[in-house]
Amino acid sequence: MVELRNGIGAGALQEARWVKARASDALNDCVELAEVGESIAVRNSRDPEGPALIFTRSELAAFVDGASKGEFDAMTV
Repeated sequence: MVELRNGIGAGALQEARWVKARASDALNDCVELAEVGESIAVRNSRDPEGPALIFTRSELAAFVDGASKGEFDAMTV
């Protein structure tokens, strides 16, 4: 298995099965997530071979919790 590190090329994560939100628009303006071992990788859907960020499940859970509570709403408009 490839050594997981932030900024790894998403194309190097060959075993990753990327999932995109259904809310993605026709221009693929979305991020995609994939389980990679015990971690979660995140990539920009417009640059599928570009860098991936690697998060633990608890890091991603904290982000999703904050997003669901509107903590990042000011950054998304």
